[in-house]
Amino acid sequence: MKVADFLTLLRIILTPVLVFFLFKPFPHQQWFAAGIFILAALTDGLDGYVARARNESTNFGKSFDPLADKILISAALISLCILGEVSCWAVFIILGREILITILRSVASKKGISVGAGIWGKIKTFTQIVAIIMIILSVPGAEYMLYAAVFFTVFSGLDYLIKWRAIFSKEKD
Repeated sequence: MKVADFLTLLRIILTPVLVFFLFKPFPHQQWFAAGIFILAALTDGLDGYVARARNESTNFGKSFDPLADKILISAALISLCILGEVSCWAVFIILGREILITILRSVASKKGISVGAGIWGKIKTFTQIVAIIMIILSVPGAEYMLYAAVFFTVFSGLDYLIKWRAIFSKEKD
């Protein structure tokens, strides 16, 4: 297994560990949960860097890297919603965008078009990660960071829809 693929797989494996630490009450559990989430989030940037540096792009990485991101972020947000730490409407908006863009990428892929992450998608991911860390650690202002994450989630989703609207056109291939 390539190093980049291992890092992607590690992100998926760390997700249930994160959920365990979010729900299992014990002293300093929020620090353990934040540490696991940060480690998993770091694998997101690291796997891409390693794949590019080693010229080791794989079909597994192309398919599972975006899925691993969605699994991690979704599990964290849903868990925090269940725990009453995050407004469920914010989770609904974020997950709705992720589902919509995943469908867009699937349709594009069937048409032979690759829809990569743009700058707004990267900003969206960064603000979501920072918001989740702040929420787990109960940092003052975490709610505002979550609002910023929701804003960039919606904005990046609209950017994708506008940029890739031809994918949804009724023209036959």
